[in-house]
Amino acid sequence: MTAFTVALVLVVAAAGLLRWRRPAWYWLAFGVTLAALRVLVRYRSVMDACGLTVPPARWRLALARATKRPIPEPRPPRIRRLRPTRTGLVLRLKLRPGQDVFDIAAASDRLRHSFSMFGVTSREVRSGVVEVRMTGYDVLKRVQMPAETETRAMRVPVALREDGSVHYRDYRAIPHALTLGATESGKSVYQRNLVAGLAPLDVALVGIDCKQGVELFPLARRFSALADSPDTAAELLDALVARMADVYRLIRTQQRITVDVPDAEIAADIWDLPDELRPTPVVVLVDEVAELALYATKEEEKRRDRIITALVRLAQLGRAAGIYLEICGQRFGSELGKGITMLRAQLTGRTAHRLNDETSANMAFGDIAPDAVLAAIQIPAELRGLAIAGDASGGWHRIRAPHTSLRQAVNLCNRYADRTPALPELAPFRPTTGTATELVPSAKASPATA
Repeated sequence: MTAFTVALVLVVAAAGLLRWRRPAWYWLAFGVTLAALRVLVRYRSVMDACGLTVPPARWRLALARATKRPIPEPRPPRIRRLRPTRTGLVLRLKLRPGQDVFDIAAASDRLRHSFSMFGVTSREVRSGVVEVRMTGYDVLKRVQMPAETETRAMRVPVALREDGSVHYRDYRAIPHALTLGATESGKSVYQRNLVAGLAPLDVALVGIDCKQGVELFPLARRFSALADSPDTAAELLDALVARMADVYRLIRTQQRITVDVPDAEIAADIWDLPDELRPTPVVVLVDEVAELALYATKEEEKRRDRIITALVRLAQLGRAAGIYLEICGQRFGSELGKGITMLRAQLTGRTAHRLNDETSANMAFGDIAPDAVLAAIQIPAELRGLAIAGDASGGWHRIRAPHTSLRQAVNLCNRYADRTPALPELAPFRPTTGTATELVPSAKASPATA
């Protein structure tokens, strides 16, 4: 008995230590089994307490009365599948007649407390089927991306969502995006993760960094073009607009719209072209959009209008030509001048880190997800890297990118420098780099996102 007691104490102590220092390990070792048992045992009573049950069918009531049996109890949604994950549980439910997916969403907070989980979110899989994702611990406190992610052309993993799933940046689905964040909010780390995900792909990176290039020029070996001032940015954007026109002429000549060609083979963008003719897609990263919109003289005002006009044209027409925009900034509001709201309307993806004012949050989410505005301005200053991500569908998620130091990003860009395409239109803006430098070992990454 003494040996059993000692072993039990050691197991409990080990579980407590893991839960404190390594919550992911604790979840996989102990938490997932306990949580699954807790959900299965409490399921019926919890659903009844949360108002997620329906009365029994009339024929069952009539049969019970006729046979003088007890009245059947109210029925909760039927569990179709309970699947454990590395961060929590996934519960797939079949709704009963009369129930709605919004009923599950409204009861998410009560389900979280009742099942003793850290977070509960829900989404509709198809008509009558709802997937409830429950997380067993705070996955955004110490971000650990899964070892394997679903990557494909123009789709890269950049962060982790609060429900434990991976947040992807898919340029084919969401061509252009806006990323906002105050100083020391983690916006630069998010941008580094984006560059790190794009570096191994067959894509041309174009950067505009008006802070004399301090953010993007260290990554220059993977960039096909870089601009470090508004004057150079204006010329670079004009070159991109010219490239867009050339790509459209190529698509027009290769559309194959004769009557003997099936409709499925008619080309309308670069992804419909044969591989040997397809132009290289281009991702344009603007580090601080406000620097492109501000002016003090008449000459600067003309330059500003030229820049904003080019950005709006690229946002409206660039998708089919394979040109995608990533607009970043600390501040984004209508006071930046004419054309800003028109540009904002074309930026489907929205990501907001901690913001200092509600106006920027409204510019980010006011037109697509008003309830995300409050979440964006409530991000605490000590949680650098935490952000709200949404799109035109109205849905939004809390995300956090894993910490990536500038040295780690530089090493990755140097490793894939041979994938940097040389685009003739952008040759004058190709950054000059010295000989390939030896990769410097990165310091051990801090667990917290900076």
